[in-house]
Amino acid sequence: MSRRLVECVPNFSEGKDEVVIAKISAAIVAVEGVTLLDVDMGADFHRTVVTMVGEPEPILKAALAATEVALDLIDMSTHKGEHARMGAVDVVPFIPISGVSMEECVNLARRYGEMASERFRLPVYLYAEAANSEQRVNLPDIRRGEYEGLREKFLQPEWMPDFGPAEFKHTMGATATGARNILIAYNVNLDTDDKSAANRIAGKLRTSGVLKKDENGEKIIGSDGKPERIPGLFEALQGAGWMYDESTAQVSMNLLDHGKTGLHTVTEAIRIEAATLGLTTTAGELVGLVPLDAMTAAGRFYHESPESADEGGLVTAAIEGLQLGVLSPFIAKDRIIEFAAEGI
Repeated sequence: MSRRLVECVPNFSEGKDEVVIAKISAAIVAVEGVTLLDVDMGADFHRTVVTMVGEPEPILKAALAATEVALDLIDMSTHKGEHARMGAVDVVPFIPISGVSMEECVNLARRYGEMASERFRLPVYLYAEAANSEQRVNLPDIRRGEYEGLREKFLQPEWMPDFGPAEFKHTMGATATGARNILIAYNVNLDTDDKSAANRIAGKLRTSGVLKKDENGEKIIGSDGKPERIPGLFEALQGAGWMYDESTAQVSMNLLDHGKTGLHTVTEAIRIEAATLGLTTTAGELVGLVPLDAMTAAGRFYHESPESADEGGLVTAAIEGLQLGVLSPFIAKDRIIEFAAEGI
């Protein structure tokens, strides 16, 4: 890939109405120089993750065009879903792929926030590499309280939006935008309808771990006035327990740095923890696209003869080992970023 490429992965709080998502997608496709790689709708999460790639300026234009359509068609006042969210356009991350620096993606995020707030009167927060304070680096911290807590949040000086009015917009909510490295959204289903089991497993694995509690089940407060925590097993990992459907609990994760914590690493840890509860994993699910090196790393773990396996063999081993073909066919040429971006 010789072109300067940025990936943008906006998340919209609509996962059921195909017409709405089709109109958002059409706004992206209409921008010359942008390729729509994936549209992943989730009815239970009531959320759609869109993946697009292009040069910096077209990507910014497409992100704003999609935002305009989404704000017009999505009404947050009626939204209910399993996934944490605070806005119709919930998050708009910019990710360097080829020939583009992180600093340039930070600039794109800031320009998006400024332009979206000016055009649509949208409250916007900056997060990750674009954050203006440590308090706003982590997306879950910004989302805490979700849409329903925004009115009260805007009254707190420390949570004034970075761009736009500190006003509760009942149809649009608020948006977070930032720049980050490639994030892998990966979920593992369990053979249970007990969400607490998935939560228990997620708490043991994720970086933030779980709160320490005393014999009465009360939080233990440290000398700094903050609740103490038991750290999780892995670095650069976010995780929580969700419901995939009414009968299937799911460990839902974001791998923030797959070089530190890989797909196979968390999968095997989940299988070990699940076994202690008398459970097994039934499927793996990738939301959006995944980088090739993350798949080949998993393939080297699962392949019987990794030293002699070619790239295709490693990918196939990863798909099988991670159970990625159980819920729906996993088409490598469509789901792996480098393959999907060929010819752009």
